[in-house]
Amino acid sequence: MTEKRKMDRKVAIGIVALVAAVALLAVVFFLFRQKPVEGSKAITIEVVDDEQKNVTYDVKTDAEYLRQAMEEAEGLEFSGSESEYGMMVTTVNGVTADYNVNGAYWSFYVNGEYCNYGIETQPVLDGDAFRIVYTPAQ
Repeated sequence: MTEKRKMDRKVAIGIVALVAAVALLAVVFFLFRQKPVEGSKAITIEVVDDEQKNVTYDVKTDAEYLRQAMEEAEGLEFSGSESEYGMMVTTVNGVTADYNVNGAYWSFYVNGEYCNYGIETQPVLDGDAFRIVYTPAQ
């Protein structure tokens, strides 16, 4: 073998060894990398509709505010109108409570107390129990 062929062979072996090492490191990385975890806060969101039927959602979240936690609750659907103060919820799980139409509204509670904030600014803490209640006109 000539010197050039020996050198080419060494380079080829080096490249193959490098590719094998990179592949091995990639496999090790994907097997042992830190897996994403569910949120650090465990909360519940209970919806009480116009027929007094309850649905409870257990949510693991890192949400700072209630709206994001509601968006993360699998199966919970809600909508409303946006304003400078945030969303005014009018529909939850297909049930509309519009004060201007039927005198009803959705009440929001946290740990048994009426929420002092809208869903955009209502803080979410670990262990919180939220209730969203259809409230008819008095």
